[in-house]
Amino acid sequence: MIITVAGNKKEYNDGITVAQLIEQEKVETPQYVTVSLNDEFVENTNFETTALKDGDNVEFLYFMGGGQ
Repeated sequence: MIITVAGNKKEYNDGITVAQLIEQEKVETPQYVTVSLNDEFVENTNFETTALKDGDNVEFLYFMGGGQ
């Protein structure tokens, strides 16, 4: 199946979960990543159970603090 990850279309095995995708994509500091699936945020407690489907669009986001 084809999934768009960070703007790039890639092929993955059917039934891959968000957690497995994070691992396969070697996401830096996965404990701090926020995942957007088809423009909806996925709770990190659901990464293991959220299966991706053909045509899904996934973005990995990091919220940064700081400033004055």
